[in-house]
Amino acid sequence: MYIAEERGSAYAPDYRVYFKDESGPISPLHDIPLWADKARRLVNMVVEVPRWSNAKMEISLGEPLNPIKQDVKKGALRFVSNVFPHHGYIWNYGALPQTWENPHHIDPGTQARGDNDPIDVIEIGERVASRGDVYPVKILGTLALIDEGETDWKLIAIDSRDPVAEKLNDVGDVEVHFPGLLRATVEWFRLYKVPDGKPVNRFAFDGEAKDAEFAYKIIDEVHEFWRSLVSGDASGDGADANDINKMNVTVQSSAARVERAAAGAVLSRAPPRGLPRALPPAVDKWHFISNI
Repeated sequence: MYIAEERGSAYAPDYRVYFKDESGPISPLHDIPLWADKARRLVNMVVEVPRWSNAKMEISLGEPLNPIKQDVKKGALRFVSNVFPHHGYIWNYGALPQTWENPHHIDPGTQARGDNDPIDVIEIGERVASRGDVYPVKILGTLALIDEGETDWKLIAIDSRDPVAEKLNDVGDVEVHFPGLLRATVEWFRLYKVPDGKPVNRFAFDGEAKDAEFAYKIIDEVHEFWRSLVSGDASGDGADANDINKMNVTVQSSAARVERAAAGAVLSRAPPRGLPRALPPAVDKWHFISNI
């Protein structure tokens, strides 16, 4: 059981979501286990962005305990643009804990380096999650987005508690039970940066979604990259690894492991929770894109 504790004001620079277990504050990146139930092949997902919302929230790699915060570009808080006919993220979006896409590893399939983040996951179940939710998901496949020259895996998953979860076991089942969703997902990722003046994103494998077995192999790989990161073995990989805050309370092999009191002190220094700021009016604007 994990608890998300909001600090600061949503849609303001001081906003953070910290995580706790039954004993106190933890890092969602390092202390929440990857596997929720390895025998059933269920992994934990940390929700950063609930479906239909626009605020680009993400696990903070550089801060102690890695809280969720809103991404900032050029001094401004980031909101994802709405490309017609979509509004916000079209699935619950987040990351798998205890994973790291190593930027010094060139994937043989994509011929691109990792993006220096935990691996992303889109969760397609019927429930609209809340920011900071942690729950077990079943992996169905993966897309390989090439985002500004980096490999950015997008795992496709469903909440293991979803009413149709038992009917979905592989990526082919997604088209059967969620017709059109994979096509819309590829379109969303291709175009979502275009309103911001960026080029269309491209995919490895011609946009084909790889199956669950392929996806689980990628998960195993990025989990091992994380092990190397948190243990300090990846420190020779340059500033990318060194800039990630590795503070944790549970990883025995990590030199960055701290006592619970030290983790509690981090949370105690965070600002109190405040009222959310008003969303900028432009967040609801629809962008129409043609000839792409």
